[in-house]
Order: sequence, then C-alpha cells, then structure tokens
Amino acid sequence: MKISSALSVAAITLLYTAVCGRVPLSDRVVGGENATAGDWPWQVSIHVIGFGHNCGGTLITKDWVLSAAHCFQSVGVSDTVMYFGRLSQSGSNPHETNRTASRIINHPNYDPSTIDNDIALIELSSSVAFTDYIRPVCLPAAGSVFAAGTESWVTGWGKLQSEDTQGSDILQELMIPIVSSSDCDKAYGGGITSNMICAGFLNQGGKSICPGDSGGPMLSRKDSLWIQSGISSFTGRKCDDPKLPSAFARVSQYQDWIKSFMDSNPPGFVEFNTDVQHSTPTTTTTRTLTPSINATSNSHLGSAPNLLLFPLSLTVSIIPFTFSLFLSS
Repeated sequence: MKISSALSVAAITLLYTAVCGRVPLSDRVVGGENATAGDWPWQVSIHVIGFGHNCGGTLITKDWVLSAAHCFQSVGVSDTVMYFGRLSQSGSNPHETNRTASRIINHPNYDPSTIDNDIALIELSSSVAFTDYIRPVCLPAAGSVFAAGTESWVTGWGKLQSEDTQGSDILQELMIPIVSSSDCDKAYGGGITSNMICAGFLNQGGKSICPGDSGGPMLSRKDSLWIQSGISSFTGRKCDDPKLPSAFARVSQYQDWIKSFMDSNPPGFVEFNTDVQHSTPTTTTTRTLTPSINATSNSHLGSAPNLLLFPLSLTVSIIPFTFSLFLSS
C-alpha cells in the first residue's frame, strides 16, 4: 500500500509538472499593457462578495489558490469568491468559471507589522477543470535563485495611473527586473528578509505595482514554463517612486509549507537558478504599523483597509494593500 501510494503521488507530481506554467494559446513576447484571453491562465481574481475585486491570486492545483496573507486579515471564507479564466472585470468572459472558498489558510508566522511571511492558501469549494484558459502555474523549488536583473512579469487588475479612482477593467501585464536583496534592503533602510524578493526599475520610476493587485503573481520564464517567483506584498507609498522597488513574498521559501496541505495532490515545483552567487539578508529592522482605514465600495478595489507601515528609520511608508500595475505616461 505504501509503495502504491508513493507511486500515485509521484505520478500526480509529474502530471502537474507537465501541465503547470504552460500557455497553450499564446507564445508571444509579453510586456505590453493589456493582456489577452488565455495569456495568463493561472491568474485569479479574488472578490469580496458585495464589493468586487479585492486581490489577485494564482491557481496552483485544481483545488488550491495561492495569494497574500494580508488580503484576508478582515475577509473570511463566506466573503470570498474566486474567478478563473477572467480577462475583463465588467465585460463578457466566455471562458470564465468561479468557485467559493472552503477554507483560507494564512501562514502561521505572518507578521502584519513587518509583512513577513505574506502568503496564504485558499482551498476551493470544488475542483476546477483545466482548459486552455484555466491552468496552474509552476512554483519554484526550494533553493531556486532569481538573480538581480532577471526579467519578471507582474499581472493584475487595478489603477493605471495614481490619480485613477477605479482599477483597470482589462487584466494588465508589466515586465520588471529583479532587484538584489541587498539593494532592496538598502532602499528601504532595512526590513527586507530572506522571505522576500524585490523587483522594479530603481532610479527610473513610472512602472510598478500599486493599489489593485495584492496577492497576484510575479513570474519568470524558464524555457516554455512560467514559474511564480513572488506574491505581490508591498511597495512604496507612491506607485511611481523611483527610489523604492516593489516587494513580494518569496515563494521558494514555502515549498514544504505548501505541500503539507496537499501531499496527495501537490503543485508542480520546478528548479529555477540564474545566479549561484545570489544571497538574501536574514535580519530585519523594527517597524511599526499605523492603520488607515480607507474602505471603499468601488467595484474594482474592494473594501480592504489601506494599511500604512512606517519603518522607524524611514519617513516613507509602505503599503501592503491591493496593488495594481502602474504605467506613467
């Protein structure tokens, strides 16, 4: 029985590795603004019932979605519905399906004061069927390395300009390069841990994540596979701040934790390594949380509170909110 069970798990693991991270309908070079149907088949729009889109997420198996822990600090299972195969928040989505949540699991060591371990798992009320428009993403195996300069893509719905009052109707995509952990830690004056990974255009500005996309993916491509390196977590107070990169939960740190909930049906984990010299700091700087409740009934931004996190060594605030792609004109 044990041998048979082990073989069964191995077979399922191989199946997800064969399916995950593949885009059957598109092999184009990405990096524009509007995505098209099927470009990012693992993208999930997580809604708060009665308020609309609140956070992004990714499908990792037929039964599980990956997102950010801070998305669910004031949102429960009964409040949550997830949309798969969605492109438009208001228009027709002929390839879409939806599921409610059966349980939401925030990482036990998630710390809202430092935003460390900002990762959550959502179990679906029932399985979704894979199609050309709905597929799981690959996850990076433990020890994977995403070196500084590695091309990465972030996707989601939300504001296109900082002054916008609503998020984008169409799913957006944006390329941003990985920033070294040491440069990111220096930019923030400390507080970047080994559980975080950063990306952005330092000293340029104009392209980043900002209110609308928390919990959504950052991805890099390995041959024909897309691998999710990070989960949108926090960024500077201003979307286009050229001095501060965006920070993400480092997914490769959580392989064992993720698998502990789905040993019989695990996601596809793939090794990614672009620089064996890459390293991350392990120390943190004490920071304090100053909540500012800006709940809104806007159908795109939902009702999540706008939490302002102030490092003691900085005057700039960090916003662990619902980030969106920001493209300055």
